[in-house]
Amino acid sequence: MNYKLINMKVFGDERGKLVSLEGNKNIPFDIKRVYYIFDTLPEQERGKHAHKNLEQVIVAMDGACQFVLDDGKTKETVWLNRPDIGLYIGPGMWREMRHFSYGCKLMVLASTYYDENEYIRNYDEFLEAIKK
Repeated sequence: MNYKLINMKVFGDERGKLVSLEGNKNIPFDIKRVYYIFDTLPEQERGKHAHKNLEQVIVAMDGACQFVLDDGKTKETVWLNRPDIGLYIGPGMWREMRHFSYGCKLMVLASTYYDENEYIRNYDEFLEAIKK
């Protein structure tokens, strides 16, 4: 399985807390794109795709959601619900996101710029691709 949870170092005092995200330091790649997902209702599902080469780190800035991660052989479930934990997902991993809490906000750091050709959006095509 090409994923891992990353514990982010939290700096804080009486004024509040801060987490710094740095490419090739606590983020294991050079960051090319940042985007965020919000206003997803609990009954909605997102994701349902894999990437050929792209790497991502996803942080639940607020709220929670469940990820189902699949390498074509094994499926594992991971909950994101803390802003100091990042979910690294490497290339060749099918991901589905579900059970969003109201107000869930996800920030995504990506290793490449957006490229539709990077996506595998059909599960059967994903299974064929990982066999190669």
